[in-house]
Amino acid sequence: MELQLSTPALLFSAITLMMLAFTNRFLAVANLIRGLHKKYLENPKENIIIEQIHNLKKRLSMIKYMQLCGVLSFLLCVICMYLIFIGAQSAANYVFIGSMLALLISLGISLVEILISTQALNLELKDMENQFQERTSSFWFKKDKNDE
Repeated sequence: MELQLSTPALLFSAITLMMLAFTNRFLAVANLIRGLHKKYLENPKENIIIEQIHNLKKRLSMIKYMQLCGVLSFLLCVICMYLIFIGAQSAANYVFIGSMLALLISLGISLVEILISTQALNLELKDMENQFQERTSSFWFKKDKNDE
């Protein structure tokens, strides 16, 4: 099968949308980190904040690698199109395969980052459940003391 100039060009829109999504994730994580920094300064010994900091640090690193692989995929697509243009079909095929692999790696990292972000939300839910249980148990405890 001969690779045509339009084939790697088709990836441009997909990669662009992915990069936009990755940038949005980065901005969301950056906002979370800034908010968490304020909470940490107020109460540095709170366990949930420390766990969230570790989680966000992992996610930030993963987003960096997702973006890196996305940019690499984009760059390899451009190189592939140039190689097709100058008639180096064999080299263009290998570069296109590299571009697809970089895209695949980026998507794989994205999947893992989604799973980690879900863990962060579960930490928050667990903390809320613990606080609710403490309130309800202390409510009953206070009620029992008043009855005496």
